[in-house]
Amino acid sequence: MTTASASSHLNKTVRQQYMSLPQGGKCQVTYIWIDNNGQDLHSKTRTLETEPKSIEEIPEWSFCEICRFQQDQKFYREMFLIPACMFRDPFTLDPNKLVLCEVLKNDRLPSETNHRMGCKKVMDQVKEHQIWFGMEQEYTLLGMDGHPFGWPQWGFPAPQGPYHCGVGADKAVGRDIVDCHYKACLYAGIRICGANAEAMQSQWEFQVGPCEGIEMGDQLWVARFLLHRVCEDFGVLATLDPKPVEGNWNGAGGHMNVSTKQMREEGGLQYIEQAIEKLSKRHKEHIKVYDPHGGQDNVRRLTGHHETANINKFTAGVADRFASIRIPLQVSHDNKGYFEDRRPAANCDPYLVTKAIASTCLLDDVEQVRGC
Repeated sequence: MTTASASSHLNKTVRQQYMSLPQGGKCQVTYIWIDNNGQDLHSKTRTLETEPKSIEEIPEWSFCEICRFQQDQKFYREMFLIPACMFRDPFTLDPNKLVLCEVLKNDRLPSETNHRMGCKKVMDQVKEHQIWFGMEQEYTLLGMDGHPFGWPQWGFPAPQGPYHCGVGADKAVGRDIVDCHYKACLYAGIRICGANAEAMQSQWEFQVGPCEGIEMGDQLWVARFLLHRVCEDFGVLATLDPKPVEGNWNGAGGHMNVSTKQMREEGGLQYIEQAIEKLSKRHKEHIKVYDPHGGQDNVRRLTGHHETANINKFTAGVADRFASIRIPLQVSHDNKGYFEDRRPAANCDPYLVTKAIASTCLLDDVEQVRGC
């Protein structure tokens, strides 16, 4: 079986010879957008005459989207790419840029999987609360054969236990990828704040935040793009599948940490508890938007085992990693801070998750949650 892609074996020294050539004052801009399945990412690059100083200097573009329906039928439609936010490009380096785009249909309405517009509307409504988010993005490295990277070809590694934050060739598999992704995020301007090996071998996590409002979704989607691009260079895959290996192995989540201005001030724990009470009444609505398939992905992960709550029951507790909502021990001690929603799946759309949390906790608006 082949564990790495053919392109990863190309001579990178030869590539570097060309990458170091001057660009004649021009700028490469890579447009990034979310696929119509709500999970995959796409990109393409164009040349601008000068380096853009702001997102307003990036022109709109378009692409041809393939839409599938039923088994073998498909149709094509032109879609607009609307630049939303800009980052430095860690692959082709300065002055080149990465630009995350919203996708609009030809009537200028958002595409079916463009949830940024709705999220921004809610974030603008709750701006006075200065809501911060921090996301813990878990993922699993796979070989090109779909088998977890570094696992025995015909079996399983040793049981879980030593892999979490582990060190050593028998525990940490793929650290080169993690380190390169971390550096790429820092160069790009992503607010990456940490990374660590997770409970299952070949499973890792990075954290992004704190980000205020709409920035959480923007930063997380670009961080995911960078992860896939780094993995591309190494010839392996990064999957956000919430349960990539069945059996006695941890799934992969997208835990969302949440804090408002009131929660961060003295006595803020009371506002955390009020938010949790509101979330308890919207559990089913949140589950439906915490993975791309209306909760069906999370059914495999939220079993009440492997550091998860049961998908059918809302729970909350201090330092309880088997609860739907966890109040960190330090927050309980300080009487202020943030709470962690452990229900979102690794493949969740952060725009939907943050919109739902803000709508429930600050607007008490169930229609905004359902309307995600």
